[in-house]
Amino acid sequence: MNVALKHAPAKLAIVGGGAAGMAAAVSAAGMGLGCVVIERKARLGSKMLMTANGRCNFTKDIPPEQFIADIGECGGFASRAIREFGPRRIMSAFRSLGVRLRRMADGRMFPADGKAATIVHAFGDLMREREVPVMSNCPVTAIRPQKNGFIVATKNFTLWAENVLLATGGYSYPKTGSVGDGQEIARRLGHRIVAPRAGLIGMETADGTVVALAGRRFEDGCAKVVSPGGETLFEYAGEVDCESFGVSGAAVYNCQRFAAHRNLGDFVLEVRFGQNAVRLRNPKPRPLKEAIVTIGGVATDEIDPGTMESRLVPHLYFAGEVMDIDGPTGGYNLTLAFATARKAVMSICKN
Repeated sequence: MNVALKHAPAKLAIVGGGAAGMAAAVSAAGMGLGCVVIERKARLGSKMLMTANGRCNFTKDIPPEQFIADIGECGGFASRAIREFGPRRIMSAFRSLGVRLRRMADGRMFPADGKAATIVHAFGDLMREREVPVMSNCPVTAIRPQKNGFIVATKNFTLWAENVLLATGGYSYPKTGSVGDGQEIARRLGHRIVAPRAGLIGMETADGTVVALAGRRFEDGCAKVVSPGGETLFEYAGEVDCESFGVSGAAVYNCQRFAAHRNLGDFVLEVRFGQNAVRLRNPKPRPLKEAIVTIGGVATDEIDPGTMESRLVPHLYFAGEVMDIDGPTGGYNLTLAFATARKAVMSICKN
């Protein structure tokens, strides 16, 4: 018996299986939008498994307006997505998946068992239940716009999709799959790429006090960014870790992000930990590949914040760290990934 085969495009190809890609997949499945996830690594959520030392601080229990204010420069672009799917809606979504949550005194949210795998498995279980196809070990090499969609090319096959969502992450932790391929694809399609640089990264110093305390963590630390004239430009109280290379921890990370966003070339980083304090003049950040988040990526002025759709290429969408958006440490960056992914999928469903 002859069987006629009908060839039709996928409604949505999601390139990247990290936080934004998985959030997009479960959102699409929940809205009845057919999708396929294409991931360059062997498993989904590799970087998520490393977040917060494997504990996955996935959001912060604060109102959307506070969240938007906290992320600073990126707040305007991300505001609509965050207002629609902010921290408390994310918390509710995970609870609906049976994930028990733990709230820290400062509002940071974790899975109650302290295991990032719990969050990744919650996504994976739902994708499996809703039969979302996943193609792993499958780097995308090119995306070519067509009259009726896109050809998504890989080394071994091509796929036809009506819509494409780039959710490939930034440039840090390349072993987890964040190698900047999404940004390169966007560049080839005409998008401007803001040069990547490290965000939320430790600072190097050979200061004897720090070196002597390498391996120690101080929960009640504090760091300040100070101008050459002595003016405090930014201050953050939080964890300070002494490392063999210098200092890290939430207080240092958020000060480094502040300085990087403003391209401060001349400043002092004052760090207090325990009974100790050090002043670091123009400290050097660790390499980009070690950063918690990438500053830079696809320029947001070329993306519609109301839909996450490219202003240059119709039916091409973006979510998460592939764009030039980032937040402080403390659950902000995963929240941005989840919220922008959901915003993109909702926009596709309305088209």
